[in-house]
Amino acid sequence: MFSDHQEISLCMIVRDEEKVLERCLRSVSEFMDEIIIVDTGSVDGTREIAEKYADKVLDFAWVDDFAAARNYSFANATKDYIMWLDADDVLQELDRHGFRELKEQLDGKVNRVSMPYHLGVDSNGNVTHSLRRNRIVRREAGFRWVGKVHEYLEVFGDVIESDVAITHQKEKAHTPRNLEIYLRMHENQEPFSLRDTLYFANELMDNDRKEEAIIYFEKFLSLEGGWLEDNITACLHLSHCYKNSDDRKSLRYLFKTFEYDKPRAEACSEIGRYFIGHGEMGLAVFWLEMIFTLDRPHSMGIANEAVWTWMPHIDLCYCYDQLGQFEKAYEYHMKALSLVPDHPSVLFNEKYFEHRFNQ
Repeated sequence: MFSDHQEISLCMIVRDEEKVLERCLRSVSEFMDEIIIVDTGSVDGTREIAEKYADKVLDFAWVDDFAAARNYSFANATKDYIMWLDADDVLQELDRHGFRELKEQLDGKVNRVSMPYHLGVDSNGNVTHSLRRNRIVRREAGFRWVGKVHEYLEVFGDVIESDVAITHQKEKAHTPRNLEIYLRMHENQEPFSLRDTLYFANELMDNDRKEEAIIYFEKFLSLEGGWLEDNITACLHLSHCYKNSDDRKSLRYLFKTFEYDKPRAEACSEIGRYFIGHGEMGLAVFWLEMIFTLDRPHSMGIANEAVWTWMPHIDLCYCYDQLGQFEKAYEYHMKALSLVPDHPSVLFNEKYFEHRFNQ
């Protein structure tokens, strides 16, 4: 057990997580002063694994409501602070060192700690997608989870914005579970919040129901009042949904992201690729090179790390090669090579330039 005077309860909800739960708990258990695991109906060996690490393993009858389950786990915590994780999350070795220092910063007054959430990494260990989540909260603040699906913590007050990251290592295949909950809500005529409307659209898109997704993304934007990051996400997802059916609308929604904030790399990259697909390399270069002039937003929203770092270099290499500016193309190739040396496109381009220079 950790000896610092501010103690942490780890609260988790799980179901059929025998493949990943021990990996998660092994990575964090030494820092936790109490572990509470709420099982929502496992039929595998999840409970046996939980009992090896947890102070409390509790049952919760599943009612199609993730917030209800998480609130139940929080209600059973007894320590100064509460941290939450999913079973397929881990604290990597580098972040374990940082977590020791983070715990020492908890003073009983700060209400919450936000931490980066690494949603994916490539074969070289580079983060591909990330966002920031409120991960640790002061128990006596009484923060509650909201939302049956894609639940979130309603928080306020002093915050520590930590660089210590949680890494998501998903093992399970995608399932329509979340979509089914939303469909039952819709069938039962339960009210949808603005956020529910967006996430229902996301689930429709992820389950290849793009025509229906378009309806709800557009409804979300028409209602107004959404979080800036959600508005931008809706536009990007609408662009994706229209990509194969109406590429002009796809482009229009990329430009619409500029109505909500300064240009983002996510939109500029797709605009550049649109013009590549239409053979307009000069315009593609304009939008792709703009990425390097952008200030990255300080945001809790999801970020595509690739388009902020290495991907534009690969795309610009191709554009300049098509424009006949081979030295410029090679310059961008070398930048990409320094960032993602094992990427298939970089390896292909390396052979291409070797052949070209040896002619």
